[in-house]
This record gives sequence, C-alpha cells and structure tokens, in this order.
Amino acid sequence: MKNIFMAVIEFYQRFISPVLPNSCRYYPSCSEYSLHEFKFNSFFGAFFATVLRILRCNPLFRGGIDYPLVRLKIQHQKAIFKICRSEVKFWFVPCKSGKFYVIKSFKKEK
Repeated sequence: MKNIFMAVIEFYQRFISPVLPNSCRYYPSCSEYSLHEFKFNSFFGAFFATVLRILRCNPLFRGGIDYPLVRLKIQHQKAIFKICRSEVKFWFVPCKSGKFYVIKSFKKEK
C-alpha cells in the first residue's frame, strides 16, 4: 500500500507539479514531506501526517521549515560501516528519544 502512495506522489512530482506554480508554504514541499513519511513511517502514521501537513499548507499558517519526524532504531556500529561504503541519501537528526528529523542529502554539483 505504501508503494502505491509513493508511486502516485512521484507521478505528481514528475508530471503535475512542474506545470503548477510553486505554492507550498513549507520546506520541504508537501509532496517531498509525504514521500519521506511513507518511506520511513508506517502506512497509517504517514497517511495521517501527510493529511495534517496538507491541511496546514494554507495562508492561515506561517509555513517555514518542517521536516518529517520518524521513529528509528539505529545500530550505530552497522550504520557507520554502511555509511563508509555507500552514498549518503538522508541525514537523521535526533529530536527526542527514538525520534529523528529526516533531512535529504543533495548531490554536490561540480
């Protein structure tokens, strides 16, 4: 089910969003936020967080930076070994015990 929602969001980002004007009040955009939610959280948690985010994305709210908050159990020794061998795609910044902000890592252009 998560994969279906992620495919719909990716379709929206590729084909529909470029045609529309930029109107999201938050960073990352609502579609990027929901992709991170569905990638790292349970289906119902991600769906609920996405609906709340879309409802907040209007002129009545200030907007600003609002990274998704996910629950992770990281095994530090394995995580460090994997980082050394692969490209970093996301940074997990600790927020509360067991909860992290998800920040996407962009490729550095030369």
